[in-house]
Amino acid sequence: MRYAVGIARVDGSIGIKPVKALDEEACYPLNDIRSVMQKLPQIEALGLTTVEFNRGSCLFEVKYAAHLVGNIESGVIHGGVITTLLDSAGGAAAFSVVPVGSSVATLDLRIDYLKQAERERSILGYATCYRQTQHIVFVKGCAYHESPDDPIAHFVASFMVGSVGFAPNA
Repeated sequence: MRYAVGIARVDGSIGIKPVKALDEEACYPLNDIRSVMQKLPQIEALGLTTVEFNRGSCLFEVKYAAHLVGNIESGVIHGGVITTLLDSAGGAAAFSVVPVGSSVATLDLRIDYLKQAERERSILGYATCYRQTQHIVFVKGCAYHESPDDPIAHFVASFMVGSVGFAPNA
């Protein structure tokens, strides 16, 4: 099963262009994935919210909160929160393109931090699937404040399909 996926800003605003699955019926319903993702303990604890979710792409947001600050002097959200934001967005995007009954688990995650996040600012994290094989979904994206053209961090990840791990219908 292959998917035509992509991401684009819409009208210069924060947004994700929907992607088309070649076999929509074989995939988990997006609302089911969104609902289950919002109940995961790490997503609840960090207050991650879904901004946009389409087949093959996801945009999450973490609102600024004092308990998420990594350094009191800098006042910026901790890098571990950004890691979880990007891993979660990537996982949601990966789930959206795998067949019903499949599970996915993070196999590899690389994040390049390009600059420090800004003090007392919320952070957006998007992910898009750019390739899929029978056993692996490849995802990329970034974290940013206002524009993906000015990223805090870039990431690439691979998610193993059918691994022992979380599945939306489990």
